[in-house]
Formats: sequence, C-alpha cells, structure tokens
Amino acid sequence: MDPNSPVVRLCVQGMECEGRGLFEDASRLFQSAWNQSSSDVERCISAHYVARHQKDPLDTLRWNQVSLDHANAIGDDGVLEFYPSLYLNLGNAHEDAGSQREARHFYEMSARVLDRLPEGRYCSLAREAVQKALLRIADNRLKQSHVADTAI
Repeated sequence: MDPNSPVVRLCVQGMECEGRGLFEDASRLFQSAWNQSSSDVERCISAHYVARHQKDPLDTLRWNQVSLDHANAIGDDGVLEFYPSLYLNLGNAHEDAGSQREARHFYEMSARVLDRLPEGRYCSLAREAVQKALLRIADNRLKQSHVADTAI
C-alpha cells in the first residue's frame, strides 16, 4: 500500500475521523477516496472503507464484495494480507443480511488465510474475530436445529 497515494491518505484521514467519533466525516472521506480511485488496489482499499458506513446490510454486502473483486483482480502477492479481513467482513455482511450459510463460508475462508498476517496485535484481533464468528454461526445453527426439532 502506497502511503503517498491520495486515496490511501483519504482513507487514513477517514480512520482518524472514526477514531474521534466523526462518522459522517469519515464516510465522506471514504466515498471521496472511492471516487478518486483509479486502480484495483485503490478500489479494493476504498471500497473496504465505504462498506463500513452503509446503513443497509445489503449495501454493506455489496461494497465488501466490490472490495474483494478488486483484490482478486490485482493478481499479485501485494494484497495477500488483505484477504483475512476481506473474508471476515464478507462473512459479517452475509450474517447481517441473514445468510448464515454464506457467512460461515467466508468465515471459514478467513480462518484458512489467517497465516498470511504477520504475528501481532492485528493478527490476534482477526483470529479472535474469526473464532467468535464461527462459534456464533455454529450456536445459531444449533438453536435453529433445536427449534425445528421441538416444533409441532
């Protein structure tokens, strides 16, 4: 990721706004980053952040898919570290949209690529998020199974 890219700088400014609770400002900065993006790398990054500020779960899902599509279009090792987060976010978006099966699929994909992240705080947070998500999905399936078994 090029820290001198205007798109990356806008995303950093947006994250700083998020950190101060200025979510509308952050959303505008991320949308501006998307509007200025001109490469798959920039589109992948900016779509990732635009997704975070959608009100409708289906819009969040769509923007996360756009981010993944642009990551896939890059085709080199420069984005390998993005995949755990991209898959985790897609899993969460599917879960919020009510698709448990798709959510589980993306959470499992994220778990499979966690080793691409360097050890450290971010890796630990991602690993914990994936574990919690998989447990939540499994728990939801058990609850649904139990309700179906007890229904008359």
